[in-house]
Amino acid sequence: MNDGGQRQFGPLGKVLVIIPTYNEVENIRPIVDRVRTAVPDADILVADDNSPDGTGKAADEIAAADDQVHVLHRKGKEGLGAAYLAGFAWGSEHGYGVLVEMDADGSHQPEELPRLLTALKGADLVLGSRWVPGGRVVNWPKSREVISRGGSLYSRLALGLSVRDVTGGYRAFRTETLNGLGLGEVASQGYCFQVDLARRAVEAGYHVVEVPITFVDREVGDSKMSRDILVEALWRVTGWGITSRTNKVLGRKTL
Repeated sequence: MNDGGQRQFGPLGKVLVIIPTYNEVENIRPIVDRVRTAVPDADILVADDNSPDGTGKAADEIAAADDQVHVLHRKGKEGLGAAYLAGFAWGSEHGYGVLVEMDADGSHQPEELPRLLTALKGADLVLGSRWVPGGRVVNWPKSREVISRGGSLYSRLALGLSVRDVTGGYRAFRTETLNGLGLGEVASQGYCFQVDLARRAVEAGYHVVEVPITFVDREVGDSKMSRDILVEALWRVTGWGITSRTNKVLGRKTL
């Protein structure tokens, strides 16, 4: 992980918080309200995957009353990765300097976003981390914590990364950083999408900083975690690890 050295980082620019949604009608208004209160100058993009419960319609109603809230309607449920990639493209096209990933269910607390943005003033990418000193999880079953910690540990070992919370999804990117990660080549969708972007950032030499956060398990709605997502993460991370080690032996660049 690049330590930033004596680099001079430019101003952050306008902030866009991207919130992917699928069946989050009960959560969307509370999370938007919390973001608008925590970081009033930030805009919000709700990327809805044609939720059958009416999340997209609810987001439209919010946006109609607040010109800092925007809605990206997608054709269907295509996965977290695809939703974020669409949101990144929208944000880049509309001139935002910072793109933030945030879950709709309140597990990523908007009240902690100012700390991530402050850290980004001296970084290319800031990760909200559950597994660094000061980070923690609340109301998670032990089995879920074991899976998450184990996934991060396996990914770190397989890919040779020093990032502690490589699977976490509360992140703030400089847009120029994202544009340098080869997003057109990203095929990962679920749990491993976050691993993919983190390893690309580290391997590209970007300065990545982790900021401790408190992750609070959702109180309303259903988790999107599934067996298929975990299986995808396992085989993709293993493949990336093998490729990375092979390229190092052969003196090739990995991405």
